[in-house]
Amino acid sequence: MSHHSITCKCPHKLSLVSFAISLLLSSNLAVGQEPDKEQREDKKKDIEVVLVEGKYIVNDKLDTATGLGLTLQETPQSVSIITDQQIIDLGLGSLTDVINSAAGVSSRAFDSSRNSFSSRGFDIDNYQIDGIPVNWSGGSSAGETQTDTALYERVEIVRGATGLLTGAGQPSASINLVRKHADSAVFDGYASVSASRWNTYHAEVDLSNALNESGSIRGRTVMVYEDGDSYVDYAGNKKSVLYGVVDADITEQTLLSIGASYQDNDPTASQWGGLPIFFSDGSRTDWDRSKTVGANWTSWATKHKTYFVNLKHQFNDHWAARFNYNRTQSSSDMKLLYLYGLPDRETGMGMGAMPARYDNKRVQDDFGVRLTGQYALLGREHELVLGSTHSKQDFDYYNYTYSNAADVGNFFEWDGNYAEPSWDNRAPYQAESTKQTGYYLATRLWLTDDFKVIAGSRIADWERVDHLADDSYGNNGVVVPYFGALYDLTENYTLYASYTEIFQPQNAKDAQGRYLDPLTGINYEAGVKSQFFDDALHFTVTLFRTEQENYAVEDTDFTPTNEQLIAYRAAKGVTSKGFELEMVGDITDNWKISANYTQFDASAENGDGESNAVNTRFPNKLFRLFTTYHWQGLTVGGGVNWEGKSYTDVTNEGNGMNERVTQGAYALVNLMARYDINSNLSAQLNIDNLFDKTYYSQIGFYTQLAYAEPRNVTLSLKYKF
Repeated sequence: MSHHSITCKCPHKLSLVSFAISLLLSSNLAVGQEPDKEQREDKKKDIEVVLVEGKYIVNDKLDTATGLGLTLQETPQSVSIITDQQIIDLGLGSLTDVINSAAGVSSRAFDSSRNSFSSRGFDIDNYQIDGIPVNWSGGSSAGETQTDTALYERVEIVRGATGLLTGAGQPSASINLVRKHADSAVFDGYASVSASRWNTYHAEVDLSNALNESGSIRGRTVMVYEDGDSYVDYAGNKKSVLYGVVDADITEQTLLSIGASYQDNDPTASQWGGLPIFFSDGSRTDWDRSKTVGANWTSWATKHKTYFVNLKHQFNDHWAARFNYNRTQSSSDMKLLYLYGLPDRETGMGMGAMPARYDNKRVQDDFGVRLTGQYALLGREHELVLGSTHSKQDFDYYNYTYSNAADVGNFFEWDGNYAEPSWDNRAPYQAESTKQTGYYLATRLWLTDDFKVIAGSRIADWERVDHLADDSYGNNGVVVPYFGALYDLTENYTLYASYTEIFQPQNAKDAQGRYLDPLTGINYEAGVKSQFFDDALHFTVTLFRTEQENYAVEDTDFTPTNEQLIAYRAAKGVTSKGFELEMVGDITDNWKISANYTQFDASAENGDGESNAVNTRFPNKLFRLFTTYHWQGLTVGGGVNWEGKSYTDVTNEGNGMNERVTQGAYALVNLMARYDINSNLSAQLNIDNLFDKTYYSQIGFYTQLAYAEPRNVTLSLKYKF
């Protein structure tokens, strides 16, 4: 199969299926015959790869925080990694599942198709794929938070401000999705099938092989199909995922990777918003977890395509360069129904309906180039990274008018059979272009064998154009510094401290009609990183303080004019301070553990010299624990995800009073067991939410709520080739 068909045709299902077939055929054609076990192992050793399967810790050098290629022990920030083995053991099928199991981060739903992520009191809006920043928007998402984990080798999460590499955003965290690559020169991979509660069936295939006799050109493909119902009435989802990548050793020093991925989410009875919190008399509702506001025709269907090219070249033992290009095409086709108002406690009457239809398309091109190496200064060797990233995103959003909207009637008898209205004219609703360019440099200075300093900076440009309003805003030449220091107390213990920043342009204007300076995020962090058992087990203690500055608040002294109705002034923003504890890795060869605890307080000044807690719909205390033990072919594991109290202050339209809607602290217990039937075949059982805890997936969003998933059981079979 030619390279042309991989690079240009991959988004189409037929081409990726053809690619998979070619991998199967080349298991014999490329090498003449199936090699024996010794030959297979020899060929695997010939290819330099990052292997994390079977581990809860990654000891390799990473680029997510600084671009310098540092290990976790050498990075002066909080970094957590969800490895391939953790994804398998916990049965994490989507990015949202990963966030709900990772250290120091949490997730809340907007509705059935959208989720938002948070860390240290701030929303997460920084994402990377293979270290290249990409921009996603939760409110107008196209299924990004539902991205399937089958595409990725691991997920790296750097908490705090990450402006050195990511540019604009919140001082929360950056999530880096590390793709799977063709790292096997022989036929390798697996096929799995699973069945879960609510008639959900899942099939997955991951195949790798050499595409020529020498193994210098290798291919990998991943295929996923899932179809099932839901614990929510009338709801279901079909998901298709296709991925293909070719890794080619152009020379002994040059590696070229070309690939594409495709994900199609096709849900039924999608919900837009949630269930009413109050009855019309002001009393609280108490719905079944299966209750829905979706109709049998509502759907938040999404498609997500990516194309990528990565080129790495090693000049010599000291210097290397890399080039990355990503093209992302995301689209949504939304037929939605929003139910508003409060039902009568006795009759169920009183709610209104607002149908809506939207479609959107987001196209983004991301480029990155990076040079890394070593240089001599004052008799010592030091490291340097010099790079640049550029992204351009075009976002177009359309809405439709409608006619013939029906009444809701008795909401107690809601069965999803609300009539779909007639959709009329399609009109532009939003049209924006966003450009971001950054140039960064960082160095690690070895002042002594035990004391290292990292210093760097990014010069960033950011601009957004609103094509419908014929307006634009942004900032150029923003300097984003980075400082870090590490001191090795012993071989196993390292003290670290860091100062990192990030910025976020604002479209708020002051009384003179000038855009406010960008919102600035600052992160102070200090802690101890330790490793034991020959770097198999890591333990980290972190103290942090995160701040926002130039936060836009309304200028109440402003007199409205014909040109400007409202003005803002820059004020002190949100301050978050807290600590994190994390232990992850192998206690013994057979016993793995991942345990962490996070606690922080995030507040903002209200203008009267007092502070109010912010972003309270996310918990400010988190505890995650999962551990497994392997013995003679049997692996058993279990853990708990505990979250502290979260709440939202809302207005009870039934009695006109302000009320606090609270999700109390709760714990979810999860179990797993896997048995190796033979060297190739294994069976695994996962039980999530063992004690069937009832809790909310969202509270207070538009004064509504939604319930999270009850107990779920999944049985899977996996065959390794």
